[in-house]
Amino acid sequence: MPELKFLNSKETKEIMKLIEEQWGVKLKLDYAFAKNSKNRVFIVNKDFSKLDFSKLRINSVGMYFCDLEKGIRLSIEGSQIIGPEATKNVVEVNEEQAKKWMKGEDLEIEDKNNYSGFVIIKHESYFLGTGKFKDGRILNYVSKSRRVNAH
Repeated sequence: MPELKFLNSKETKEIMKLIEEQWGVKLKLDYAFAKNSKNRVFIVNKDFSKLDFSKLRINSVGMYFCDLEKGIRLSIEGSQIIGPEATKNVVEVNEEQAKKWMKGEDLEIEDKNNYSGFVIIKHESYFLGTGKFKDGRILNYVSKSRRVNAH
């Protein structure tokens, strides 16, 4: 299997349908979508997808947008693109919770909004990524390299 595959319009529509189901967002993103063998999706300028990559071994390109391993989990940048339009599964956190999140800690959340699956974390006007809501907790997926050091 090639390391990176550009998605056709049907496959792109499936991703957009998952986003609409999870966050209530109906967006038309003017990007080409590429998926690697680890089910990570990247977005790039549409012109980029017209290049011939057949002789290259590439496993990522553009901006990491989401992961399709177990449902759809947005990257931090993906949450910043989708978040402003999201109408559901957005968890507003206070400053203390935002700091915990950026350190890589899970959050205890009171579920007043019937959260399900992956939720977008928001503090004021900032979107901090997505986590999996389960049993009153949001499981943190911020990679170690992106975490804020706890001093």
